[in-house]
Amino acid sequence: MEKFNPHIIVEPDGNYTPEVRSWSLEKYKLVGSYCDIFTNGMKGRWDQLVYIDLFAGAGYSKIIESGKTYLSSALIAMSIPIPFSKYILCEEDSARFQALKARVEKDYSHLNVTLINGDSNRIIDNVLASIPLFKKGNTLLPFCFVDPYSLNLHFHTIEVLGSKRLMDFLILQALHMDGNRNLSKYIKEENEKIALYLGNDNWRAEFNDSCKEYTANFVKFLADQYLHKMKSMGYLPEKNMHQIRSNEKNLPLYYLAFYSKHPRGIDFYKRIEKYSTPQLKLEM
Repeated sequence: MEKFNPHIIVEPDGNYTPEVRSWSLEKYKLVGSYCDIFTNGMKGRWDQLVYIDLFAGAGYSKIIESGKTYLSSALIAMSIPIPFSKYILCEEDSARFQALKARVEKDYSHLNVTLINGDSNRIIDNVLASIPLFKKGNTLLPFCFVDPYSLNLHFHTIEVLGSKRLMDFLILQALHMDGNRNLSKYIKEENEKIALYLGNDNWRAEFNDSCKEYTANFVKFLADQYLHKMKSMGYLPEKNMHQIRSNEKNLPLYYLAFYSKHPRGIDFYKRIEKYSTPQLKLEM
């Protein structure tokens, strides 16, 4: 059987299509490959497999450098050979949402899809309610992809989904392009962005206390704090962070951080990560 290729080129369809840089293709390859190995490996072991995308976008993206249009995360996940039992797609921006809705209705009407228009941080209870209910003798395993544009993800959002159930997460963490770049703004007492991102109102004092350990490395501090919070929910204490860099100056932009409560999830992630190039891990 031919290996699934997450890089799926499509023709423009007239619906809204955001422009992205070419390094987004590395992200698409990682999330698409994980979806593929996830459903392949878990089919037959679980009654229902659920894909959740909290920042689902428009479904299509146009690469600035090449001018080509590709499927983005949500529609890649719908295109894998063995689909999920259920898809829950959340998008706040109205233009992106309407484009996503049109594309799902046109090409993926055969799948079980719930579309939610809104800020996932504010309507996470709606997302949770869309996950199929457990029934006697029924098993359910979700995978959640989280692709925010900045550190605008609240930890409470992740906690609502992951605290009481098995659920793998792949989370875009904009630690360089937002966190490190805007430290001088976030360190001010009136700014709540990092407190919401980490779920920790006391983060400034902890960062200041640890400056010797971190040598003022805000990126490492954020990564360690996030892992600590995930561990408190039962996630394995293993740092799996795939670094995405710009093509132009090879500058670090963000990480795709993977979290699982089961060793099999970690094994799946490590197996597919080697297919995403370049392989750049978080340097500590």
